[in-house]
Amino acid sequence: METDDVTIREQLFHDRVRETIICVLLFICLYILSYLILTHFKKNAEFVTDDIEDATVNKIALWLCTFTLSVAVCAVLLLPISILSNEVLLTFPHSYYMQWLNGSLIRGLWNLVFLFSNLSLVFLMPFAYFFTESEGFVGSKKGVMGRVYETAVMLLLLSLLVLGMVWVASALLHRDTARENLYDLWEYYLPYLYSGISLFGVLLLLLCTPFGLSRMFSVTGSLLVKPRLLENVEETLSCAVLEEASLSRKLKGNSPCWLSVSVEAMKMQYLAVHAKRVALEMRRKASPWQRNLGYPLAMLLLLALTMVCVLMVCFHVLELLFDETAMPRGMEDPHLGMASFSMFGSLGAAVQVVLILYLMVSSLVGFYSSPLFTSLLPRARDTTLTQIIVNCVCLLVLSSALPVFSRTLGITRFDLLGDFGRYNWLGNFYIVFLYNMVFAGLTSACLIKTVTWAVQRELISAFGLDRLPRTVSRSTIPLKLLLASGLSKIQ
Repeated sequence: METDDVTIREQLFHDRVRETIICVLLFICLYILSYLILTHFKKNAEFVTDDIEDATVNKIALWLCTFTLSVAVCAVLLLPISILSNEVLLTFPHSYYMQWLNGSLIRGLWNLVFLFSNLSLVFLMPFAYFFTESEGFVGSKKGVMGRVYETAVMLLLLSLLVLGMVWVASALLHRDTARENLYDLWEYYLPYLYSGISLFGVLLLLLCTPFGLSRMFSVTGSLLVKPRLLENVEETLSCAVLEEASLSRKLKGNSPCWLSVSVEAMKMQYLAVHAKRVALEMRRKASPWQRNLGYPLAMLLLLALTMVCVLMVCFHVLELLFDETAMPRGMEDPHLGMASFSMFGSLGAAVQVVLILYLMVSSLVGFYSSPLFTSLLPRARDTTLTQIIVNCVCLLVLSSALPVFSRTLGITRFDLLGDFGRYNWLGNFYIVFLYNMVFAGLTSACLIKTVTWAVQRELISAFGLDRLPRTVSRSTIPLKLLLASGLSKIQ
């Protein structure tokens, strides 16, 4: 009996060591990827300075941002990894090489992401911001440690302020239990704070994702080569060549009309026109298959993915009315390898993974396209450290709310693991039902508006009506003239 107990303990120890090694390797890969991304966007002038102290502080802040971004990427991959792991175990149930892939590993990943995401939001990112802005207390020795002491004091004051606000909010919403839970920090206030952060992230996704789904059509269209019916590359390229030549002559000849304009502004404009001209030349050299098939297939794929999302949300609304298990809830044991989480098997699971990643990309497009957050869009080699910190915080809020967002909308039936399923508002039927209805309505409205306006804009551009004088009303154009213009453009 004792031998069996020792064998079980050794097996559990080996399993924990194996899971720890896998998590560490995954995190190292994501950390390297995040560091490469941030170094592509960071402003090098902030890290190559004569002040060694400032350079050291900026490097430490960059490391903290890299850690936060790697946690955000891992949060995005939580649901896809969990769904694909279940399908792999269903396909190879007795494979020796898949023994490392089990429910304990997946549950551990969920718990680690929850812990590190809240640690980054509450402590690391505020510390990074205060650390870059601090100068040390008056009268203290100059150096990095002086900044650390000032940052620690500021972080402590901020923590007290946040806890006070959480206590006031909980006292207003739960007057009966607020006094009893006054000193219950770990079991009451921190979960309450995490629940509020998650609710804010899910609401932000609710606003950004429908707008991003509609913007995906225009963003994808700008990256692809359109058919000649929708885009006159030759004419646009001729205008770009003339504009580039004009700017080049003005930069070389110091024209009097450009004396009031800075040389740097002219150079930036010249580089933008040059990049536009190169892109147009590449479009002109595109093959007929790429020109005539790439753009329509991409638009049809985006339309199909968006329609599938809306249909799945509408079906989930009906499930909420008749099935209690459709509500998002927490799950202690993921039961991997028992049954598929999609009624269509592996194909349905693959569609779920694609839809989850598509929703995340659409939410980012909608976030950076909204007027409130357009200024946060990072630029290559020209993004300040403060902008990097703010971007990492926003990305972490959106990505950590993605599992809750996907499960609330019914994109997947994989229930939330660990502390992700313990939010207070997840059990409220009215919040979940209203959330699904608002998402379906906003997405449908944005999609209809985008498609109708895009079709109208492309038809106007194809028939050449966009070059008419504004004094001429397009409604007064004879039908024969419109058809003749369209036929000449096609030829």
